[in-house]
Amino acid sequence: MNNEYIRINHISKKFGSEIVLKDLEAVLQKGEILGFLGPSGAGKTTTIKILTGQLKPTSGDAYILGIHVKNIDETIYEQIGIVTDQSGIYERLSVYDNLKYFAKILKVDQARIDELLQRVGLFDYKKKPAGKLSKGQTQRLILARAILHKPRVLFLDEPTSGLDPSTAVSIHRLLMELKNEGMAIFLTTHNMEEATKLCDHVALLNDGQIMEYGTPKELCLRYNKEKKYKVLLENGQEYVLDQSPENTQQIADWINENQVASIHSCEPTLERVFLTVTGRQLQ
Repeated sequence: MNNEYIRINHISKKFGSEIVLKDLEAVLQKGEILGFLGPSGAGKTTTIKILTGQLKPTSGDAYILGIHVKNIDETIYEQIGIVTDQSGIYERLSVYDNLKYFAKILKVDQARIDELLQRVGLFDYKKKPAGKLSKGQTQRLILARAILHKPRVLFLDEPTSGLDPSTAVSIHRLLMELKNEGMAIFLTTHNMEEATKLCDHVALLNDGQIMEYGTPKELCLRYNKEKKYKVLLENGQEYVLDQSPENTQQIADWINENQVASIHSCEPTLERVFLTVTGRQLQ
C-alpha cells in the first residue's frame, strides 16, 4: 500500500498579480506530522485550501490520498478532517449533540461519541451547551469532530493558538497518539516550540516560499555554525565554552572530577533558524 498521503509538486498560487505561493514542494507520509511554519500571511492557510479542494493552484500539481487536487470531490471529506479558525460549532446544541449531528452525516456509530469525549477530556461536559465552553474546551470539541470518522489525513491550522499551556499539552498528547495510530497530520503554526515537539518534518515558509525543509533536528544542526557548550558546575558556576581542544579537555576534567551538574550543546532553536533564514520575527 502506498504510504504517501500528500505530495506537493511545484505548487504556485496567484490572486491577480499577487503571488501568494511560490513553487512549493513537500511530502507527507502515513503516520507522520508535517509542519508548515511561518508568520501570518506566509501562505499556510492557502496551502491547506489547495490541498482540500477549496482553491485551485495556479500552477503545479498536488495529490492527496492519490487524488489530484483538481479532481477532488465531496467524497474526499470522508477521509480527511479539518480544524481551522473558521471551524464552527452549534452553540445551542450540547457537546454530545454536536458530535451526534456529525456522526449521522458521516455515518459513524454513535457509540464512538462517548469514547471520543473521554479521549479529549470532555465527557463530563457532554450535556453542556457548546456555546458555554471555554476556548480550550471548544477547540477540543472541534478537534473531536474532525477525527470523529477516523480520517486518514488531518489538517490543523494553528490548532493551539491562544490556548493555555495545559490545554495545549493535552492536544499535543492526543495528536501524538493519532500519529502513532497511522494518521497523517498536516500542521500549520507559527509556534516553533510546538513544531519542534510534534513534527517529523517542517517547511519554513516566508512570503509564500519554502526557505528550508527537513526535520527540526536537521535544520537546527545545519545552522549550528558556532559550536558552543553550556556547562553548569555543582558549585553553581556556569560557563559557555567554544569548541576547542583546550575547552574539550577542561570539560573532560570537570566530568572526571564529578563537578558537572549539567551540560548542553548550544545549537539554535527552530525559531532562531527561521530568523536567520528569513530575517523576520514570528508574529
